[in-house]
Amino acid sequence: MSKILIIDDDDQLRKSFDKLLTEEGYRVVCAASGEAGLDMAAQENPDLIILDMRLPGMNGLETFKAIHKIEPKLPVIIMTAYGTTETAIEATKLGAFDYILKPFDVPDMLTVIAKALEAGRFMRYPVDMNVSPDKAFREAIIGRSTPMQDVYKAIGRVAPTDATVLIRGDSGTGKELVARAIYQHSLRADKPFLVINCVAIPETLLESELFGYEKGAFTGAVHRRVGKIEQAHGGTVFLDEIGDMPLNLQAKMLRLLQEKSIERLGGRQTIPVDVRIIAATNRDLEVAITNGRFREDLYYRLKVVTIRLPLLCERPEDIALLTEYFLTRFTFEAGTANPGITKGARALLANHPWPGNVRELANTLQKALIFSRGTPISAEDIDQAIREKSPVSNGHKESRDEILRRLIRRELTAKTGENIFDACMDRFASIVISEALNLSGGNRSQAAKLLGISRPTLHSKIDKYDLKLETSVKENTA
Repeated sequence: MSKILIIDDDDQLRKSFDKLLTEEGYRVVCAASGEAGLDMAAQENPDLIILDMRLPGMNGLETFKAIHKIEPKLPVIIMTAYGTTETAIEATKLGAFDYILKPFDVPDMLTVIAKALEAGRFMRYPVDMNVSPDKAFREAIIGRSTPMQDVYKAIGRVAPTDATVLIRGDSGTGKELVARAIYQHSLRADKPFLVINCVAIPETLLESELFGYEKGAFTGAVHRRVGKIEQAHGGTVFLDEIGDMPLNLQAKMLRLLQEKSIERLGGRQTIPVDVRIIAATNRDLEVAITNGRFREDLYYRLKVVTIRLPLLCERPEDIALLTEYFLTRFTFEAGTANPGITKGARALLANHPWPGNVRELANTLQKALIFSRGTPISAEDIDQAIREKSPVSNGHKESRDEILRRLIRRELTAKTGENIFDACMDRFASIVISEALNLSGGNRSQAAKLLGISRPTLHSKIDKYDLKLETSVKENTA
């Protein structure tokens, strides 16, 4: 459970935060001044601090500087009124994760909190490499095969340098873990590490997220904002899925790599920045270059060093190690005993092709732990987790696509003229979330992991679709 420290002299605001964040599954501690906040940070070792700029005695900026000096990797979200925006921007330049204007929108604040906690985890908690799978309770890169030994060697060689790195591999092979391992073993390990997913952020927002913007740059730009690249000065930026970056931003990224400078959106000032770029993609960049979707000059700037991650099917001897690691980790996180796994289940795991690579194996084992209900995981549990068996109709099994098509046809013919697309998407989303909740016995943390989304996102979806657990399932909000 993540711990959040609130530093604000407004009693009502602290109480509101305490109630909101506790309901979201966070542990909350509070302080009413900067001095008390510093003491609390030292005592409680929080995962995130939310800090108001206007405080009695030591002000917010002074408090931030003191916190940042003691623990530079601890994420801090600044709260500020419009009149202190420039101070908040200064704090952001100095390393604050982000700032939020008061009064703030609760869903937006929860989203920033989730991102800040993830960024803090990436910076503060190391990725273990080639450890004993029965002793690894943290995130780790597991494998003793020849392809993985080559990956470890590449990380060791490139990490101490400032070289730009391009990590290539299919989805689920562990590109993000490799990027974090490079950062944590680099000379910039005491500086920021910021992750930008070029697919997850809409194209219209990606430029301002990366490079920031000046006041008046576009409608709604009522103040200046520092971008993530400028914010990471001295540190490392990981650009995930860079093969999907729009062409106009590729030109700006090329300038950053060539000239070590940027311009904010709507600005003319050239801002020098010192950041190391690590990029990753599952795209065939050579084909993208041929098709005009990726700049060849940027490609060569990125691939100073290339690390290729093997498919799981290319290192089958690592499946047993990965199985032990994930069972140990998942049961440790859940606070339960490791039930073990049968020989039949191991054989099924060893012979599955794993098109989704390590991520698919992890998801399969997490589901199988739920299906096994504390007994050793059987081949049937693995089969159910892999296949999610389809119902039988007219004496034969329907494929999942056929079932979905039949349901969609029914909706299309029954509701001609309505906004069927949104209705179908909402219905599908509500069913998926309901099934994840039922599968996890109402445990929202487990359901969020099954879905691959954050807990705050799951909560917002539950509220949006007004979901209720089946009466046979006991709700557990832990």
